Amino acid sequence: MRAVNIYMEANPNPNSMKFVVNFMLLQDGISFDYPDKASAKDSPLAQQLFDLEGVERVFYMSNFITVTKSDSVEWLEIQDAIRAVIKPYLEDEKPLLLEELDKDPLFDENDSEVVKKIKGILDEYIRPAVEQDGGAIGFAAFEDGVVKVSLQGSCSGCPASAVTLKQGIENLLKRMLPEDVKEVVAEGV
Repeated sequence: MRAVNIYMEANPNPNSMKFVVNFMLLQDGISFDYPDKASAKDSPLAQQLFDLEGVERVFYMSNFITVTKSDSVEWLEIQDAIRAVIKPYLEDEKPLLLEELDKDPLFDENDSEVVKKIKGILDEYIRPAVEQDGGAIGFAAFEDGVVKVSLQGSCSGCPASAVTLKQGIENLLKRMLPEDVKEVVAEGV
């Protein structure tokens, strides 16, 4: 049986909470976002978490699981139940995912030079900050100067994400790639 320690960490989204464990769950830069139970068919742990009243979203990355709750419940009402699902599951060393990854989803050898630069900036400068807040940012597309990203985990639905997107991510990309990047938009927000 694996020794599992879990602590909770708040983030800018009041409906999301990071449940941080004492070991890596996924390799660096890899994340999985489950916006509902149906999308979590390849993750038995996420399925169990969705069975708890008030759980609306489950997100895995690095050494943490971010859970987003509905407005109808308070953290004090469900945090212990969430921990009671995560801890024994990880102690028994059950698989987080039923399928293994065969390649790094961030980088593709067929990307243009500009897209490679954008992805590199997102990975080096943006991902660590967003990850610290219990979320992730994914590259979706680049066309006609517009970078499309997906916001995952606690960033999805967070009141502060629009400010982060425009004042943080867009300003950084425009400053570092002024000839290429004109705007950054979030998909599915």
